Amino acid sequence: MSGLYDEILIALHGVWNRRWLALAVAWGICMVGWLVVSLIPNSYESKAKVYVQTQSILPGQIGITPVEQQQGVDRVKQTLASATNLEKVVRGTDLAQTVSSDRDVAAKVAALRTSIKVVSTQDNLFEITASSSDTSLSDGANARLSAQITQKLIDIFEEENVAGNRDETRQSLAFLDSQVAARGKQLQDADQRRVEFEEKYMGLLPGAGSISTRMDAARTEINSIDGQLVAAQSALSAMNSQLAGTPATIAGASGGGTTALGSVLGEIAAAKARGWTENHPDIVALRRQAAALKGQGGASAVTGTPNPTYTSLKSMQAERAATVQALQSRKSQIQADLNAMSSRQISEPGVASEQERLDREYEALKTQYDKLLADREQVRLRGDVQNETGAVKFRVIDPPAVPSTPAAPNRPLLLIAVLIVGIGGGIGTAFAMGQVQTTYPTAARLEKAAGLPVIGAITETLTTAQHVVRKQRLKLFLAGSGGLAGVCLLLVAVEFVQRGMA
Repeated sequence: MSGLYDEILIALHGVWNRRWLALAVAWGICMVGWLVVSLIPNSYESKAKVYVQTQSILPGQIGITPVEQQQGVDRVKQTLASATNLEKVVRGTDLAQTVSSDRDVAAKVAALRTSIKVVSTQDNLFEITASSSDTSLSDGANARLSAQITQKLIDIFEEENVAGNRDETRQSLAFLDSQVAARGKQLQDADQRRVEFEEKYMGLLPGAGSISTRMDAARTEINSIDGQLVAAQSALSAMNSQLAGTPATIAGASGGGTTALGSVLGEIAAAKARGWTENHPDIVALRRQAAALKGQGGASAVTGTPNPTYTSLKSMQAERAATVQALQSRKSQIQADLNAMSSRQISEPGVASEQERLDREYEALKTQYDKLLADREQVRLRGDVQNETGAVKFRVIDPPAVPSTPAAPNRPLLLIAVLIVGIGGGIGTAFAMGQVQTTYPTAARLEKAAGLPVIGAITETLTTAQHVVRKQRLKLFLAGSGGLAGVCLLLVAVEFVQRGMA
């Protein structure tokens, strides 16, 4: 530990012996450093905070989702620093006085691109920052220019959200109107070609729609009619069977009373009307009873009267027979049309394919036309909502202000840093010179270097005149060192005075 302490004392002694060299180096480094710091131009920065508010009630009902709204905000954020907008900034601020040609404008736009920042600090809150460090302008002009740039960016932000949306909607509607008109003309021409084709080949291709569509519809209808026809024929057959077992007249006695045979026959007719067959036990029993009465001679006393049940069944039979006939006729007609279309498809394949082509063309154009109409109405509605309710609204939280102090560089701190570096450089130079020169500040170091024992050391003895000279030199050294620190403090004070004047 004592050895380290001795080394430190020896190093300090070496630096002190070369203090004038250290002071000269410190002055040189400080003068060069302070000159460099003074040449760094001041950069003034103006900030503004903007709160962006997205509408989420009515726009969402018409298809403007929050994602689309955020994309609109991001689009404005990305295009705010575009070349076109930056050119607007150049021509709308004091920068317009410093440009005289398009090349100058392009140079200013390139400089602004690096000095403008638009960042999102949190949800819906944006910070717009603009800095100005033009060496051809004064500090006050740069401070005012930074505030002008920030304000112009806010104006462009508003223009992009209000006027920009209206222009985009107007352009979109104009494009859709032209497309709707063009598709409408094409659809009208296609429909006219269809009409002319149908008038020319009406006898060859009966019906509406394509050949395959009509043939499929005909087959489907024939299958449906077949099912209906089977049901109608079954109902007619059952009606015929029921009618065959029902007598046309009801037997009655000559004296006006109803005989036992007539009563039995009436019961049989009523049972047949309820749907009972000849194999039903009650019908069989009534038939036997009627046969027994006839054997007894009861039939001779019977007189015939019309049977109302038979008349009703006869009417129902005629109705069901007409239904069967109508279904058969309809089936025959459809089958004839199907056969005609099949034969036409075989004999006239070009006509059928032409009709199908015209139908496909018409349907495709109609689909496009309907979609364009729907898109146009949606764009118009969205544009109205954005213009009336505001798809993106914003308000300025912190308006831009003219900065009173430069944002960069921090010149007082740099001046002090240069002073510290200068002092350190001077001390380091003196220490390095002490290590290079072969001197021995102590007897122990001489003994170590020579390898021989050192008998003793003679202390330096100064006269009165030498003491006076050394005191004067010390005063000069302290004055030089104090002057270095004083110049640094003076430069710092001048910097604060200039800031106040700006």
